[in-house]
Amino acid sequence: MKKWMKLQLVIILALSLIAAGCSGKPTVENTAEEKPKEKALTIGLTKDVSSFDPHASLNTLTGSVLVNTFDYLVVKDRDGKFKPNLAESWENIDDTTWRFKLRQGVKFHNGDPFTAKDVKFSLERISREKKFTNYRNYKQIKEVKIIDEHTVDIITDGPDPILLNRISRIGAGMLPSKYFQEKGEEEFAKNPVGTGPYKYQEWLRDDRIVLAKNPDYWAGAPKWDKVVFRVIPEESTRTAELMTGGIDIALDVPPSDVKRIEEKEGTHAVQALIKRVLYWVVPTDKGPTKDPNVREAIDLAIDEKAIAESIYQGGAIPTRTITPPDSFASESSLYNQSLYDPARAKELLKQAGYENGLELTVSSANARYLKDKEVAEIVAAMIGEVGIKVNLEILENSKFDEKKDADTFDGLYMNGISSSLNDPASDYGALTSANSKGSSGYSNPEFDKIYSQAATDMNPTSREEGFKKLQQMVAQDRPYIPLFQLKSNYGISDKIIFEPRVDEMLYVEEIKMK
Repeated sequence: MKKWMKLQLVIILALSLIAAGCSGKPTVENTAEEKPKEKALTIGLTKDVSSFDPHASLNTLTGSVLVNTFDYLVVKDRDGKFKPNLAESWENIDDTTWRFKLRQGVKFHNGDPFTAKDVKFSLERISREKKFTNYRNYKQIKEVKIIDEHTVDIITDGPDPILLNRISRIGAGMLPSKYFQEKGEEEFAKNPVGTGPYKYQEWLRDDRIVLAKNPDYWAGAPKWDKVVFRVIPEESTRTAELMTGGIDIALDVPPSDVKRIEEKEGTHAVQALIKRVLYWVVPTDKGPTKDPNVREAIDLAIDEKAIAESIYQGGAIPTRTITPPDSFASESSLYNQSLYDPARAKELLKQAGYENGLELTVSSANARYLKDKEVAEIVAAMIGEVGIKVNLEILENSKFDEKKDADTFDGLYMNGISSSLNDPASDYGALTSANSKGSSGYSNPEFDKIYSQAATDMNPTSREEGFKKLQQMVAQDRPYIPLFQLKSNYGISDKIIFEPRVDEMLYVEEIKMK
């Protein structure tokens, strides 16, 4: 009897062990599998994006963020060469007609298929609605004709040698026509939808933008699960966030912080030349600067080389043209040049009748561009040394934008141009008589004539000659007084592989984790 009871106990114990092994509950030896860690990238911006509508902004920083949510028909690689994107191929049928074959199987973030209807809607929206700041770069598009579901003809109002440039930048982001028809523009503003590798998730103004990966992206699964763009205007704060691990990449690191970042274990700095040129917009139709001698005196009073060395510590190159050498038709004789001559500046003011001085307002934003406030302050001091009393106006970005859009600056104001079109047609079109509002009121019939010919010339050689002439005219007449082409300093976590682009675009898919 005792033997039988022992045998029963052994059997019960064995069965209980088997049951434990077969159940879904882990034993002491089995631990729950850990969830894979989310791959998140965080980038520190200098300011917030201006809109999540790609048609409503000319801002380079805005474009650098939105390029991850909205695809273009064509994109530019690091060397500025055109590559297929939503368009697989294209051909220039004649001077005014370009045919594009569209990629099939592409879906918007809401599931709508991408077709020729979306191309027609997107490009005709931006080329016909004058309310958009990007309108002036797309009004040349006369019509988008649907050939079939995946073929379109873009017809321009006259020859347009830079159509590919136009459709490979922020204003040409492809939008979902069906979504707009059903939801309207107001709903799109709250929940923007594109075809890009990352979907809109959240936008807390002046704080952060959050994008989530698009698992159905036509080019394959994105590298990152989440991308966060944090708005950190204060330079020292961006540096501190990088060094403490709060962000992975810091834009526009001040030169004074580069050494600290290099010496800190786990971070490094990279300096890269960018297309951005800082320059003064100078009124040519009113006030003392209506006199060309006064404009020349201001130019000669500014020591660009000293500013580049003192404020940027070598991170800027003096220039007398807003078209840098890595852009089409740049006039090399005007690059890396400065005419600093304060004695001659005083003589010119005397010739203009201002021997006893004159008064000017000089305006600049604060943290719109790297060290813009400091540049404005030192330029004001330099101009003051030749006998010009300067009323220096430093504005917050929103106020600066208001005055710029309304054309209410009283004197000179600092601007920056990055030429996302990568062609001088956009840079100098603002100086033609038809577009001179907000761009110094410059009026020169010869300038207008040369521009009109060069802007529509399908021959690259003669186009280049025309735009070089325009640069010489601007250098002579000074509706713009260029300062320098900037280099940009980036602070980067050692965990990240990031190579900055000259066009400043932040294509997240080009950024890798080590």
